[in-house]
Amino acid sequence: MLLIIAACSGCVSKPAESEVNTDNNQDLKEVEGLWLGTLEVQGGMEVRLLFNISSSPDGSVNATMDSLDQGVKGIPVETVTYKDSKLRLDVKSIRGSFEGTLKEDGKTIEGEWKQSGISLPLVLSRIDETPDTRREQDPVRPYPYDEEEVVYENEGAGVKLAGTLTLPRSEGPFPAVILISGSGQQNRDEELLGHRPFLVLSDYLTQRGIAVLRVDDRGTGGSTGDFSQATSEDFAGDVLAGIDYLKSREEIDPTQIGLIGHSEGGLIAPIVAVESRDVAFIVLMAGPGITGEEILYLQSELISRAEGVDNETIARNNALMKSIYSAIKEEQNDEIAAEKLRKLMMDEMANMSEEEKQSAGYSEADLDAQIQSLLSPWMRNFLTYDPRPTLIKVKCPVLAINGEKDLQVPPEENLQAIEEALEAGGNQDYTVKELPGLNHLFQTSQTGSPSEYARIEETISPTALELIGDWISERTSAAVEKQ
Repeated sequence: MLLIIAACSGCVSKPAESEVNTDNNQDLKEVEGLWLGTLEVQGGMEVRLLFNISSSPDGSVNATMDSLDQGVKGIPVETVTYKDSKLRLDVKSIRGSFEGTLKEDGKTIEGEWKQSGISLPLVLSRIDETPDTRREQDPVRPYPYDEEEVVYENEGAGVKLAGTLTLPRSEGPFPAVILISGSGQQNRDEELLGHRPFLVLSDYLTQRGIAVLRVDDRGTGGSTGDFSQATSEDFAGDVLAGIDYLKSREEIDPTQIGLIGHSEGGLIAPIVAVESRDVAFIVLMAGPGITGEEILYLQSELISRAEGVDNETIARNNALMKSIYSAIKEEQNDEIAAEKLRKLMMDEMANMSEEEKQSAGYSEADLDAQIQSLLSPWMRNFLTYDPRPTLIKVKCPVLAINGEKDLQVPPEENLQAIEEALEAGGNQDYTVKELPGLNHLFQTSQTGSPSEYARIEETISPTALELIGDWISERTSAAVEKQ
């Protein structure tokens, strides 16, 4: 099933007036307040949804939805319909809706969540206050370092980038890193499924004397620009703008600016390192070493097996993926490619039961959105981009790490490709390491399946944090001693 927030990554938490359909606004008082429920989606993943329904003295109604475990707040509920104890909430931005019946006790609403043609049971319970979503590793203010909200510009792209710069309180100038997020629209904390990995990583490194710049992706949070039309190369341009910004800060040592990229960020970091001599080192956290197409085949099969999918279904999915990716690569005209993809996907759905469609996340209602995503500039680029020729050109120090149980960017194939490329290019300082028991987010995990991410309390393993911190400290200290 598609993630609930897939179409609303840039939502922010602010009230929005909702359209109200009811015979009597006074009746709406029965459902005002906070309502919390839990969806069980594909693979056993649990997603908590929080609805906030409130009215103003002028009679207007504000309703929003938070996806607590996915880190998205303030998704507008455009329409609220309440009549005869039946409530309907329409969340049009993600093509979702909830319909349910208020029980006699006034504390429970039993119903269904529908999204993109898929229906799931959802029971909402009235609560008094918003649940605390802070994870154990989330830092708590006041921090033992300085924190500053910053905005700078990628002038070539006409994009303003908003982020947070954290600075140690010891005497500078400091070595610094820019954090580069993985695929999908991410905020500066790389927030997902209730975790904020970049907040935790930033806190750890800053306390070790390293300044950290973490930034909202273009078109997200406080950053401007059109995320939907951007590719990895465009994001590399945003990182280059971040380097220029750090060089303008007197607190930063301009000779000690490095990059830490997670997942797709680990693909972007080498691009930037080759383009800019100002990059002193790069850390690749689950960075790709092979093409996106190769990764997607491996990822699909590994995750399917972890979720108990049978061999026949896996083989059928792989065949469909190959047909889809071939059509994308062979046809550059989006309209013609879209028709080819539509036929492929409709033919596949025609041979599936409703249960199989729901399990696989296929829906005719959401077909256009799926095709649009598959034909995005980012996907076209990702499928064919091979990071190896770029890695061969990287001459600065490199730390490449993967979790042993990473099912999204499998360690064996990717770390081997990265190491071979760095060796072929004659890089004199690289470390490649697979970390036992860790998943794609560098959490200590059982299976590595994405369905575990939200259930694991740990955000980043201390082992991974210490390895990154030690590796950077060794190189920045060595560089300082040589000056």
